Amino acid sequence: MRCEIRLLRPAMLERFGMPGYQTPMAAGIDLVACLDLPLALHPQAPAILVPTGIAIHMADPGMAAMLYPRSGLAHKKGLVLGNGVAVIDPDYQGEIMVSVWNRNPTSGMDVITIQPGDRIAQMVFVPILRPELTVVAEFSAPSDRGTGGFGSTGIARS
Repeated sequence: MRCEIRLLRPAMLERFGMPGYQTPMAAGIDLVACLDLPLALHPQAPAILVPTGIAIHMADPGMAAMLYPRSGLAHKKGLVLGNGVAVIDPDYQGEIMVSVWNRNPTSGMDVITIQPGDRIAQMVFVPILRPELTVVAEFSAPSDRGTGGFGSTGIARS
């Protein structure tokens, strides 16, 4: 499996380091904030797009990239993605931008400051299935769950 990468801000990436896997078994590539100056994120302020300095091209309809928050930043500091999870389609060739948001409450929490070169998100490559959708009046077979929605299976172990 191959994925092409273009360095859109090569001087910054040379200074900060290339995005990459931090351990041999890491699922995601850490993306860095290609910023000239520190960026202050105030609690509950609108999300801000942060450039990563890279563009990718997967050229494979069976693959996509997903952007997720870095676990420690999300849990310890409240830095999450403004859109929850981002999908990078295999035919997108523009700069990967990370929508960041300070989810902390406005009282009692400090501003989160992203420094130039900080690792701010992780990119995970995933397989994509594209089934053909068929309109039917009734499903071909019932399921045990049926139309049971939120909470329909309870919380206690059976």
